[in-house]
Amino acid sequence: METKAAIEAFAALAQETRIGVFRLLVQAGPNGLSAGEISRQVGVPASTLSHHLATLERAGLLRSWRVQRQIFYASDFEGTRRLLAFLMEDCCQGRPELCGSGFADAAACEPDCRDR
Repeated sequence: METKAAIEAFAALAQETRIGVFRLLVQAGPNGLSAGEISRQVGVPASTLSHHLATLERAGLLRSWRVQRQIFYASDFEGTRRLLAFLMEDCCQGRPELCGSGFADAAACEPDCRDR
């Protein structure tokens, strides 16, 4: 990941509603949630939420798709892995295992890793 892309991702997460949406969608897994369900769960009107979802998607942290009239959103696990790898690539003089297993586990997490 390039520094500019990492900055965009961090900027997207640096807002209370967006980080809440991101965490909700990470928990939801690869099937994601509809925009309406996200709106209900985070308590943000749909008109306001669409801006936040677009910001997260442009930053490479979410993906979206349409099913008839509904738009669904899910975490972009590959984009999230790239961001985590960017943070940890120079850890401990090139030895990220020294930084603790949490970082290595998070970077390796597959979309269904919670089920393991």
